[in-house]
Amino acid sequence: MSGDRPKYQRVLLKISGEGFCEPGGFGIAREPLDRVAAEIAEVAALGVQVAIVVGGGNFIRGVTFAQDLNIEEATADYMGMLCTVLNAMALQEALESRGLTTRVQSALTISRVCESFIRRRAIRHLEKQRVIIFAAGTGNPHVTTDSCAALRAAELNCDVLLKATKVDGVYDADPKTHPDATMFRNLTFKEVIDRRLKVMDVAAVDMCERHNVPITVFNLFAAGTMKRVVEGEPLGTHVHA
Repeated sequence: MSGDRPKYQRVLLKISGEGFCEPGGFGIAREPLDRVAAEIAEVAALGVQVAIVVGGGNFIRGVTFAQDLNIEEATADYMGMLCTVLNAMALQEALESRGLTTRVQSALTISRVCESFIRRRAIRHLEKQRVIIFAAGTGNPHVTTDSCAALRAAELNCDVLLKATKVDGVYDADPKTHPDATMFRNLTFKEVIDRRLKVMDVAAVDMCERHNVPITVFNLFAAGTMKRVVEGEPLGTHVHA
């Protein structure tokens, strides 16, 4: 980092639903929620503008849920979108308890608890140092929250998309089952797409490539890592043109 100025001034953080519960758990647990909020608060304290897209996999996953209950996949996807609203509201409370001003914007209209997504309003919130939490994905079925994160990062002219995971970066094999797996430090968008590496879904990576939004995959649960990434330390896996 040069001087005291962070490398990135406006970031989009993507957190999967699993970030809100204990490993293998369900729903929202206090300790993971507080841990995530603390990491975000550290970054916001640098003066960085923070937008967040949350997933809902700690409640349901659309495809699996549709198969298990024998219901239309589109219906299951809409149910998953509602689950992301629960996560967004919980994260909002956790962040505001730390003194941050936040707004939840939803792609589905739920006016009693959150704003509808409006791009210009979202940008204005960021300029006023408000943390924005985006819920309900894009509002469309058959579209992942990864794709929503790429879309919002492009729309808001973010400097980077931060993909939060529970591992240190992108590996050539699953590090949980392959102890000798090698982590990539740098990848091009083309390499990720051609090798089908599990960074984000292909549509999300393609959108980031088209709009020149780099992706950094990092371990949100290693304390202080998000702040260090934003400050410019070469941690995690960086995906770029």
